[in-house]
Amino acid sequence: MIVTYCTFGLPGDFTPEKTRSVFRDSTGKFENMPELIRKYFLLAEDGRSAASVYLWESRAPAEAFFTEAWKDFMVGKYGHRPTVTYFECPVVVDNRAREVIKDG
Repeated sequence: MIVTYCTFGLPGDFTPEKTRSVFRDSTGKFENMPELIRKYFLLAEDGRSAASVYLWESRAPAEAFFTEAWKDFMVGKYGHRPTVTYFECPVVVDNRAREVIKDG
């Protein structure tokens, strides 16, 4: 499994409430996305930046998602170019589902 950590700034006119609303309105495109296991929308305590954490089955679909066109879209939406970092994720402990997911 692969985790991607994406960070980006928010426009000055984005209040925490507006950011939460934008995030809620964005969930549909991630539902049932092939090879995406889970996505977290994160908002910094100061409300000036945000992040997303994605858990993917493998690296290929993550790389296919985080294209230059997607980064340009994010600049248009949030006014800031995102930074994407990839991590190997060999184990996930999910207490809510009461399961441990092991890669490989």
